[in-house]
Amino acid sequence: MMEKPVALVTGGATGIGAACCRALAAEGFQVGIHYRKSAERAQKLLTEIKAGFLIQADLTNMEQIEAMVSKLKDITGRVDVLVNNAGRSINADIFSMKIDQFDEQRALTRGIWYLTKTILRQFMLRSSAGRIINISSVVGHTGNAGQIPYTMEKAALDAFTKSLAQELQGRNILVNSVAPGFVATDITEKLPQEAKDKIMANITLGRIGKPEEIAEVVAFLAKKGTYITGSVIHVNGGLYGG
Repeated sequence: MMEKPVALVTGGATGIGAACCRALAAEGFQVGIHYRKSAERAQKLLTEIKAGFLIQADLTNMEQIEAMVSKLKDITGRVDVLVNNAGRSINADIFSMKIDQFDEQRALTRGIWYLTKTILRQFMLRSSAGRIINISSVVGHTGNAGQIPYTMEKAALDAFTKSLAQELQGRNILVNSVAPGFVATDITEKLPQEAKDKIMANITLGRIGKPEEIAEVVAFLAKKGTYITGSVIHVNGGLYGG
């Protein structure tokens, strides 16, 4: 069993997830860098932070989730912080999107629910302590044309946060969401320039956010934030007020 507190970051190899891994390692956590396909980037990040381990799973597959949690028990014996960052964005308007595409997007929501449930049972409830931090999005509140299943997933994460916080009342496990705005990641890089310009025009601070600026809030909730639960914290440069 690891002596240092352990933070598991899903989708931890890239973007906001990677920034969260760095920030949590700086706060003294042993960081579990979860990835689905980005093995090379995950290994590079692990070499950089020097404080953690790699763990692979497809979070839409329940058997792989169970195998991952079993491996976590062997490697760490504990999970003190779970950052549900893994995301998937399958974009198409309502008329173009196929049912199997919709189901693929929504399967990740199910996986996040199941992983959280399993982590709670195997680790946090037994230690009577823990932090669960869900990475949602501003679009779960504003909507975004051409991203209906994605915006539904992110809105669901915030509802999940509020309901789970209530269910865990009195158990010393805090649950919160961090909702980023327009942040420089692989996903936003793929947006058409016209869409980027439209978003930028509505950001009060007049610039795109950095993954590190989201990670700072995640690290605060993981290490401090002792009187915050059931909250959605918006980090968007003034794009949306909440």
